[in-house]
Formats: sequence, structure tokens, C-alpha cells
Amino acid sequence: MRIGAFELNKPIPELNEPYLFAILRPWVDVNNVGTLILNGLETEFEAKELARLAKPGQFFDFTRYRPNLYLEEGIRRISVPNTTLSYAKREGENDLLFLRLLEPHALSEVYVDSVLRLLKTLKVKKYCLLGSMYDVVPHTRPLIVNGGAIGRETELELKRSGAQPSRYQGPTTITIFITQKAPEFGIETIWFIVSLPQYVVLEEDYIGKVRLMEILNLLYHIPIDKKDFERASEQRILINQKVEKTSELKSLLPQLETLYEVRIKRKEGERMPKLSPEIEEMLWKIMGKDFGKA
Repeated sequence: MRIGAFELNKPIPELNEPYLFAILRPWVDVNNVGTLILNGLETEFEAKELARLAKPGQFFDFTRYRPNLYLEEGIRRISVPNTTLSYAKREGENDLLFLRLLEPHALSEVYVDSVLRLLKTLKVKKYCLLGSMYDVVPHTRPLIVNGGAIGRETELELKRSGAQPSRYQGPTTITIFITQKAPEFGIETIWFIVSLPQYVVLEEDYIGKVRLMEILNLLYHIPIDKKDFERASEQRILINQKVEKTSELKSLLPQLETLYEVRIKRKEGERMPKLSPEIEEMLWKIMGKDFGKA
């Protein structure tokens, strides 16, 4: 069965007012936070694939998103980058859908329209985008989560979550039209983007994952893996150890902490103070050393 550019597997399951959790690579998946979350949820709920793009090459440049060769039982196979959708059923709760978006390189309007048609056909109740971005924040404070919502229920959920309303203005992804247009089909939308310290580069950021999972647990009764708390704690210890060995960063931290306090206390309409050129130069120099890479 085809819906827009997507090919669906049969039989199509009957879903109970599903919540859809989406991630977007590479735009808002710094340190693979969103990928970690969806990997964990698909495993936890034994999710099954429901749909994928029939011809992903219409939308993606495979010189930028590379196909991957791998061996399976001695047989050489190839994995082609794609946008996939999986589902999981929950007893007595809203069922779940997991959408792995990729930033399209061509036919972007067709791509967005196909996703919206898929959401409408599956009678999605809420669309939730999860992600992470580098930010001028210290690792010594609770991670800030920025978000937004369109819809009566999701606007209340945004307030409950404790996330800061996003004030970002600037370049964005074409897939933002999904969150903007889905409400026209009766689908409420919400998004949570966790801010990560610019100077901490991790292959798998469990500190960021736990921060977003706390919100999903609060709002949608999504369980948190206890092992993730342990992994996050171990990463904090390693980061602290590396900070102690980095004199530039030790001198920079107090200023980042001051900016953090101003940021979480500022009122609507107030502008954030900017970093001085000296601090910005020092921060970029530290990042150039791949500080915290694991």
C-alpha cells in the first residue's frame, strides 16, 4: 500500500490514538541523543516497522548520506539511508509510532506532504519532535530544554514539562512544516530540543538522553531505563575529570554559569547578554581540541 512517497507493510495495525515521536538527522541530533531515545524505545516496546520511503533516492543525495556495506552471516548486504516509521502497541495507553526523519536534499515539499498524509491516515493524535543541539551552556548545571507546542493539550504539556519556550530565529529545516501544518489535520504538535555544552563531544550522550526521557516519563508514562542514569553519571565524572585538566575551560566555566543563571531567570522579551569576543575565541579553541570526545 502506498501513501504519498511511503510504502506501508501489510497488514496495517489498528492503533489507539497513537503518539508519534520523531527525530531528525543530522540537524537536531547532536551527540545522537534522539537516536539513542528511539533505539531504546523501539527495543523497550518491541516496535515493528510499518513504513519507509519507496524510493529514498528521490529525496536524498547518497553522496551526502552514504549507503553502508555490511556482512550478515557471511553475505555482503547494503543498507540504504531512508526515512522509516515503526509502531508499538501499549496496553491501556496510547499506542506509539517512531519516525526517523532525514533532512531532504530534493523534492522537499513532496517529502513533507507525504509525512503529513501518513500521519493523517494513521490518525496520529500527537506529533512530538525530539532533538539536541550544541549551546553556550555549562555541564555543571541541569540541561536546558527548549520547546514549543501547537494545540490546547500540548501547550499545557509544554508548561508541565518545565521546558523553556523556544525563542530561536534563524536558519531551520524544511521539516518544520510538519509541526506547523499537522494541526490543520487535527494533530497537536510539540517539540523538545535539549541544549548540550559546545565543548563536550560524545558518540552517545546519555546525559542528554536522560534529560529528555524525564519529560517523556512525566507527560506520556514512558519508562526510563535505570542503566541510563548510571551511564549519565559515569559521563559526568569523566567530563569533570577532563575539565580539571583543561585550564582554559576552568577559567571559562564561571562565565558560562553566570550566563546560564541569567538565561533561566530572564523574563519574556529580555535579551540574552552576548559572549565577549575573547570568550568566544577561547570556546572555539577548546572545541577545536575535541574536548570530551568519547
